[in-house]
Amino acid sequence: MDLSLNDEQEQLLRMVKEFAQREVKPIAAALDREHRYPAELVARMAELGLLGIEVPVDYGGSGLDTLAYVLAMEEISAACASTGVIMSVNNSLVCDPLMKWGNEEQKQQWLVPLAAGDKLGCFMLSEPEAGSDAAAQKTVAVRDGDDYVISGTKNWITNGPQADTGILICMTEPSAGHRGISAFVIDMNGQGVRRGQKDDKLGIRASHSCQIFFDDARVPASQRLGEEGQGFKVAMSTLDCGRIGIAAQALGIARAAFEAAASYACERKTFGQRVIDHQAVAFMLADMDTEIDAARLLTWRAAAAKMAGRRHTRESAMCKLMASEVANKVAKNAIQIHGGNGYVSEYPVERHYRDAKITEIYEGTSEIQRIVIASYLLRG
Repeated sequence: MDLSLNDEQEQLLRMVKEFAQREVKPIAAALDREHRYPAELVARMAELGLLGIEVPVDYGGSGLDTLAYVLAMEEISAACASTGVIMSVNNSLVCDPLMKWGNEEQKQQWLVPLAAGDKLGCFMLSEPEAGSDAAAQKTVAVRDGDDYVISGTKNWITNGPQADTGILICMTEPSAGHRGISAFVIDMNGQGVRRGQKDDKLGIRASHSCQIFFDDARVPASQRLGEEGQGFKVAMSTLDCGRIGIAAQALGIARAAFEAAASYACERKTFGQRVIDHQAVAFMLADMDTEIDAARLLTWRAAAAKMAGRRHTRESAMCKLMASEVANKVAKNAIQIHGGNGYVSEYPVERHYRDAKITEIYEGTSEIQRIVIASYLLRG
């Protein structure tokens, strides 16, 4: 297996690394502390073509591949996990389903400005009573002539407070279960679409989320994505892509925590020697390094499967499970290596520890990933 990068991927990696180190990392702690949305960084990511990496140039994107997206996500997230997930949602959860399921008119109207970064998107699946049980939708779209009238509530919508466009998953035929779910492209500034207060979160504090309320919002049938009843397929295929992005985000968090811990261990002295010279710490760092690389290889494998046009549900679940759990373990151990210093916000590992947790929860909890993986084993 050839793991070398091609010229386009190498060029993108250099560009994103420079941007992340020069512009993102220096303000990441302040963004977290102030819970401030990084509008200036989002604008710069748009300029650099990072909000529609896999979208063809003809549709406003950069025309690159999934591995390029993974490389960029890891670099941005290593500098600031909040900025990383803003980028991930627009790429994986908004542009990707529009590419796969949108007709030409929808692509021209909605995808082009999203991929170019002129607009920002969000993905509306979770509800107060529908998180891991994604089929338990209560938001309903009722056909009324050439429109649908939509009522309901969506929860934890990343980019919700800022989004111009949303992908909505909701019921059109409640009696049909998951076969009665449909998908829509939504103007987030349209009549009947209302945003709640920003969520006060443990981590990724500069990435804002909120509830979205649909108060008899009237949406043209032309904004339905795919056919009626295909919404569950739209959602699941979108999450297959999204889990690759979150795995890359988790890799970035893990790498940042590891690098901070390794640097600290080389500088700090205890009992007359550097912390890294204590075998217990050296072995801990060795395990962290190895596990990050293993998670990265799983993530690259999932990216390769998507690039080859193969179904990658299992691969995406595996890389997301592994990378998110590695991120949490590495961040926890990074604090341990820092000792008391790791517990205060002066050192970045405290932020990495808080940021890591969400990667085990959104876009499918670790438990859901294990169910997905086990389902392939049960098929024999």
